[in-house]
Amino acid sequence: MSGIKVIAENRKARFDYEILDRLEAGLVLTGSEVKSLRNGQVTLKDSYVSFQGEEAFLQNAHISEYKASSYNNHDPERLRKLLLHRLELNRLQASIREKGLSCVPLKLYFKKGLVKVELGLVRGKKKGDKREDVKRRDATREMARASRHAKT
Repeated sequence: MSGIKVIAENRKARFDYEILDRLEAGLVLTGSEVKSLRNGQVTLKDSYVSFQGEEAFLQNAHISEYKASSYNNHDPERLRKLLLHRLELNRLQASIREKGLSCVPLKLYFKKGLVKVELGLVRGKKKGDKREDVKRRDATREMARASRHAKT
């Protein structure tokens, strides 16, 4: 994809959750946060989306403090407001409330100079599901390895 620079991915989310739907949202950030993101100083592990009133917020996303910023630095784990259309917000809230799903960030990236987050509507996997995924991935790797060696 042109014009997109991935900052961070939440690879653990793909392992822990079954991703049912994806959507893109903007983030409200301060200047020092954007500079930290340009340096790649962010962790999405254990972060999730919470709702307060009619707004959605990204929680537990750790954006490290920007070293060159002095007294006006940001709190690394503050709540960050998500920018979504009203229809998307209502649909997301309804899915979480009625179907017992969760919403987690999957990817954080720059798109045309703006910071975007890819959200995933997810359902938790059970231990057996995780084992199945690992078996499937290993089998695929073995087949690729075998076909590569057969060609030579």
